Amino acid sequence: MSCPYCGNNDTKVIDSRESREGIRRRRECLRCGLRFTTMELVQARALLVVKRDGRREEFNRDKLWASLTKACAKRPLPVGTLEKIVSEVEAGLAETGKAEVPAKLIGQLVMDRLKELDRVAYIRFASVYRDFRDIETFKEEIDALLAPKPAAPAVPSNQLPLIAEEETVVSPPRRRRGRKPLTPPSRPA
Repeated sequence: MSCPYCGNNDTKVIDSRESREGIRRRRECLRCGLRFTTMELVQARALLVVKRDGRREEFNRDKLWASLTKACAKRPLPVGTLEKIVSEVEAGLAETGKAEVPAKLIGQLVMDRLKELDRVAYIRFASVYRDFRDIETFKEEIDALLAPKPAAPAVPSNQLPLIAEEETVVSPPRRRRGRKPLTPPSRPA
């Protein structure tokens, strides 16, 4: 591991910790003495991405990070949000169990997360990913985003619900026993 400060290749590991994201190592440069942290990700096998034109290339986490960074530029997103999206997409791809995944699937997973998170970032990402050819297609996507979400279907009045609703019984408040209610003293007339 080379030092990010002086470029020296001699470093020693001071501390190692395992986390969900991988192995976090605290290192010290043997030349300049400065310390830095590295994250090591365990990669079980190479995941290939099938592009639209049929080419295959290895999944690149940094490429996904860069595209998300561009889409979310100058947006008020919480710290770590992009890293979480990248990790979730990568985990979703690993769960498919396939050695090759279409680029379309990756784009759809990212857009699903961005749609819930930030609509402007979603439109930015979708405009590049879907390669809108004209302004009308772009407008349709924005209109679909702004359209009100359909309400949950109502249960018809002649149909019983699948789960019995609990009956709530409202009882009047109890009075304390043994005490008389307070009444204001009467004044002589």
